[in-house]
Amino acid sequence: MSSDRIVIDEADAGERLDSVLARLLGVSRSAVAQWCADGRVLRDGERLVKSDRVRAGDRIDVDVPDPADGHRVIPEAVDGMGILLDDEDFVVVDKPVGVAAHPSPGWVGPTVVGALAAAGCRIATSGAPERAGIVHRLDVGTSGAMVVAKTERAYTALKQAFRERTVDKVYHAVVQGLPEPLRGTIDAPIGRHPHHEWRFAVMEGGRDSRTHYEVLEAFGRASLVEVHLETGRTHQIRVHFSALHHPCAGDLTYGADPRLAAELGLTRQWLHAHELGFVHPRTGEQVRVTSGYPVDLAYALMALSEGLV
Repeated sequence: MSSDRIVIDEADAGERLDSVLARLLGVSRSAVAQWCADGRVLRDGERLVKSDRVRAGDRIDVDVPDPADGHRVIPEAVDGMGILLDDEDFVVVDKPVGVAAHPSPGWVGPTVVGALAAAGCRIATSGAPERAGIVHRLDVGTSGAMVVAKTERAYTALKQAFRERTVDKVYHAVVQGLPEPLRGTIDAPIGRHPHHEWRFAVMEGGRDSRTHYEVLEAFGRASLVEVHLETGRTHQIRVHFSALHHPCAGDLTYGADPRLAAELGLTRQWLHAHELGFVHPRTGEQVRVTSGYPVDLAYALMALSEGLV
């Protein structure tokens, strides 16, 4: 069992307890609900229920139970997961599609932490055992550069950098059609979809979300865009471009054309974490790491550029 103290910031004020803790601790809302029912979630010594609204400055104490078998880190080599930069303080991996950042309820596939454990890579012990060293995440269906802390100092510094939005997160995406203007900012709040538990949507009362983009190349039916995330909401790029009626190619969850996806050979959204830029947690020097396109995305881009679809 581990004990976490969560301090609620202004941006989360007014949200439901289960939503905030699920996002901050990287667990499901149902797991938080069970912790509340078991009396594991306290504010000033008083038990909280899942639907309580949090306030700025709240100090929430959470007794996280030992992970069940389904949450244990299982060392398992992952085909196609490369190392982009191996530093004594952190490691930047090239995460393939179909790999989760860490174990979570309902996920039985491979994980980044499991692959690192299988490779004998030392990672920080901060955080819950199944999320040790994890300072940010990529969706299972998104590939690309992801940094994992090796030391406690690096964990603290990198978590703070992501929280304060000083990390330069650069994504490349192929979106349907041609966004106009060709360069711009999507500033629209994102919240959990009211009718679909695992989807998100642009909606009034959602969390502040900003996506900066630039069209790099237009192919007619689709465009290659570069995206810089100012905020890091779940599914942010996918939701924002879907709201513009330019969903990521292959992203059937958010309204992509299944015919185009089939023609491009896509079984997931065309979305790739292309670059990460951050301050080295020990030396203070700038670090920038780039991940090339994996085979499935490179093929789809080639098909578009050569007019095969």
